[in-house]
Amino acid sequence: MIAATLFPAQALAAEEHGLPGAVMSLWWGLPFAGLLLSIATGPLLFHHVWEHHYGKIAALWAALVIVPLAFAFGIPQATEAVLHALLTEYMSFIILLFALYTISGGILLAGNIHGTPLVNACLLLVGALLASVIGTTGASMILIRPILRANDNRPFNAHVVIFFIFLVSNIGGSLTPLGDPPLFVGFLRGVDFFWTTANLYRETLFVGGVVLAVFLGIDIILHRREAGAPKIKDPTPDTKVRLRGLANIPLLAGVIGAILLSAAWKPGVSFSVFGVSLELQNLVRDAIILALALLSLPLSYKSHREANGFNWGPIAEVAKLFAGIFICIVPVIAILRAGHDGALAPLVALVTSPSGTPNDLAYFWLTGALSSFLDNAPTYLVFFELAGGDPRHLMTEFASTLAAISAGAVFMGANTYIGNAPNFMVYAIARHRGVKMPGFFGYMAWSGLVLIPIFLVAGILFFG
Repeated sequence: MIAATLFPAQALAAEEHGLPGAVMSLWWGLPFAGLLLSIATGPLLFHHVWEHHYGKIAALWAALVIVPLAFAFGIPQATEAVLHALLTEYMSFIILLFALYTISGGILLAGNIHGTPLVNACLLLVGALLASVIGTTGASMILIRPILRANDNRPFNAHVVIFFIFLVSNIGGSLTPLGDPPLFVGFLRGVDFFWTTANLYRETLFVGGVVLAVFLGIDIILHRREAGAPKIKDPTPDTKVRLRGLANIPLLAGVIGAILLSAAWKPGVSFSVFGVSLELQNLVRDAIILALALLSLPLSYKSHREANGFNWGPIAEVAKLFAGIFICIVPVIAILRAGHDGALAPLVALVTSPSGTPNDLAYFWLTGALSSFLDNAPTYLVFFELAGGDPRHLMTEFASTLAAISAGAVFMGANTYIGNAPNFMVYAIARHRGVKMPGFFGYMAWSGLVLIPIFLVAGILFFG
């Protein structure tokens, strides 16, 4: 039975455009589910094995897609399908993340200030705004250590890091494709650069504003409670704050410029690589971004990167895991493109109203629920395809649906430590600095009490 569903007749496989999703069963989605489950549980259940072998694990799941595709549909069609995902989406995706991570790592916010409730709120606000400019990863890496130093003499400081993950590592990155990986995936699929700015600012202002107000209230209460507690000697006394590594600021501007260039310049020139068409403007954009990232290395002081705790481990992990994700999602996307004729027809029905129009509230919550536990970039891509996958229609008559998918993927990545790449990085840095961070389920108690009620209200207000 399994063999029959995995390997349909060759006549059905020989479609002109892509894989024949209508005849592919849900068995093809098992490697994708397995890889995402490995990412979700590996760092928690078998940390040491995962730390040393995550690349091999991702490669194994990818092989479980590539080999059956080659047997079922032939080597040429399987090669074209996999290379299309890697060359047109993954390559640009990882080059941008690499550039933002590298360039931001050379920017140091030196010095220290006292972490009062108002100061903390201002730092979170600045971080949330910065996240849409240099990405949630870049903003998190620049600001987490300054905010830890500002609060290292307070007995109650774990909540500051928790809200930092909420606002800087997630919600703040919702306004541009630079902000969060799922939005850049949307940009690669044809969504305009400033579309999210124009269509998500209300949702972002509401959710971000309410979360920041809740933080301020909690921090004021805890700060007052600390007044009667024994004083803790400040390990990092207040000193003048200075921004170092300013040579990297123009490089970040150059990254933004390269992305805008690729969106505006359409020379109509393309190159074919094993049947995959690569457009000139995208190749030029990626080359410029990569060059700016490499230029950051000699222009930055080594001491600044050391003070930031910069190393290549996190970006190497993201590169290997996402290579596996982009390969494993190939057959899933083919099935989704089949719509009501594919094996995922029940999921299509779940996000479609009886009249046949998209159910925006269902898209918001389903995208968000999966983004809480799985990586939010491939989750966004799944629901983007489920909504039709045509950026022209999604940006116009179905703009509210695309907004619901985008908001769900970005906002609800904050629900767990594993919802978005910066979450676990911030958690690890805070624990290393001595902050008594809650465990996996303890953090979810915070997100459940703070975020879920806000998301319920936001869903009704904007997508109900």
